[in-house]
Amino acid sequence: MAFTTTSNFSGKAAGFYIAAALKQANSLDYLTSIENIKFKSNIQRMAGSGLVADATCDFTDAGTLALTEKVLEPKNLQINLDLCKKTLLDSWEALQMRAGAGAPPPASFDDYVISYMGEIIAQATEESIWAGTAVAGKFNGFSGAVTGLLLPGVDATVVQSAASAAYTAANIIANLQTLTADMAANVSAILRKEDLHIYMSPKTYALYVSAVSTLGYVNAYNMNGDYAPVFEGYKIAVCNGMLDNSVIAAEKSNMFFGTDLLSDATRITLMDMSQLDGSDNMRLVARYSAGVQTGVGADIVRQS
Repeated sequence: MAFTTTSNFSGKAAGFYIAAALKQANSLDYLTSIENIKFKSNIQRMAGSGLVADATCDFTDAGTLALTEKVLEPKNLQINLDLCKKTLLDSWEALQMRAGAGAPPPASFDDYVISYMGEIIAQATEESIWAGTAVAGKFNGFSGAVTGLLLPGVDATVVQSAASAAYTAANIIANLQTLTADMAANVSAILRKEDLHIYMSPKTYALYVSAVSTLGYVNAYNMNGDYAPVFEGYKIAVCNGMLDNSVIAAEKSNMFFGTDLLSDATRITLMDMSQLDGSDNMRLVARYSAGVQTGVGADIVRQS
């Protein structure tokens, strides 16, 4: 079967595809996303103290307003992939042959290839958000070794909570209780915030489900679709890229993800090499940016 394809998307057009790819990283559902960062973005948080005073006829300055500022600088990343068209063509043709008159029309081969690239971008982004370090092909994440934004050697204001041991179904609840006790002792001002979550990995959540099921709580045996993941009233965010044996308590509004979806540097290109060198290969090129940052470290509790 002779088949050729050449597509080129840049700027806003590419941003549409990059945005769709990034949204496959489920951690972004629990982070505050800032789009269209060309270079850097300043994250500002204000905290007031003693601002309200008794009324008088005079103007009397009262209280303090502290402004904290951090810089979110997304890292420019790229994918350069040389791929034989047959690798994806067979599965794409299978989609075209789906049975049933009511079957939806198949996506174009270009869209199918872009979705394949999107999975690569999503997985890499998910991993870097939590475990990324300042090495090639990754951006610095929240809990990456040595340089993670929440580590005590990087941000000493982040509250560190100690786990008793590696998580198991037998100790996960006790460790989560240690976390919530540290939250109450150190970040009591945010305990009733609507966007407060306990972030954990799928494995850690599985251990929690096992522990709760063993205890025999009502509606907790099978964790059906009606069950909202919570612990002691705090919402649980299950993030695919989170590290095992670690949980983080933070507000969504205090955890940031940045990217640029409109820049000319953001682009996706599919090049059919058959017309250039006679091969049956195609080259996939994607350029985008991504990075994370925190707001107020003192409002975050990390356990490991």
